[in-house]
Amino acid sequence: MKMLRDELDLRRKTEIHEVEERKNGQISTLMQRHEEAFTDMKNYYNDITLNNLALINSLKEQMEDMRKKEEHLEKEMLEVSAQNRRLADPLQKAREEMSEMQKKLGDHERDKQILVGTKARLKVLEKELKSLQWEHEVLEQRFIQVQRERDELYSKFTAAILEVQQKTGFKNLLLERKLQALSAAMEKKELQLNEVLTASNLDPATLTLLSHKLEDVLESKNSTIKDLQYELARVCKAHSDLLRTYEAKLLAFGIPLDNVGFKPLETAVVGQTLGQGPAGLVSTPT
Repeated sequence: MKMLRDELDLRRKTEIHEVEERKNGQISTLMQRHEEAFTDMKNYYNDITLNNLALINSLKEQMEDMRKKEEHLEKEMLEVSAQNRRLADPLQKAREEMSEMQKKLGDHERDKQILVGTKARLKVLEKELKSLQWEHEVLEQRFIQVQRERDELYSKFTAAILEVQQKTGFKNLLLERKLQALSAAMEKKELQLNEVLTASNLDPATLTLLSHKLEDVLESKNSTIKDLQYELARVCKAHSDLLRTYEAKLLAFGIPLDNVGFKPLETAVVGQTLGQGPAGLVSTPT
């Protein structure tokens, strides 16, 4: 332990000595650097001082020269002032003449500008006139074409409406006659059946059975009549819708509706309003 302690103590002293030597070397190096920096700073400020002194001497010389120039300029200014006083009246006259000439020149320039603007506007108006003339010719041609198309469309619509009206009128007439024939036949059958029942003197059960069968037959006939009425109403509705479309097209082309000559179809079915519902729909009998 003692030998280890002595060895560690010797190592510690050796390390301390080395640290002190490094420290002393760094201190000496730092002092040397500070000396060099101080010397450089001292030389720098000495140079600045010498330069400032030289600049001051140069400025003094310049001030002396400027004073001499100022005295010379004052003398020249006195001479120029005297000369200005002598030339004041001619200068005033010259200014008045120049003002009048500038006014005339301004009027001339303004007239030139107005002339240039007028020529430019004239060119623009000529271009616009040519463009409007061309547009007028194009519109006239389009108007003639539209009139031709309107006349053709009017003739086509008239022919189509006449054809549809003839077809629908004929179909309505057939449906109404068929409906009237069915109604008359049903009434005749009912009278004949009532006479047969009255003359046969059947028992109540048989009468009840016959009555049910008769009601079934009547129900079937009524269903057929309703179907025919619905078909008649649908045809009338289609005719009315086509007529309204035709009138709308005529109004769109500016054709009056005074002499159209077409009216909505009417039916003789009692208790039913036809052609008054939305497109594709018809009213049913009440």
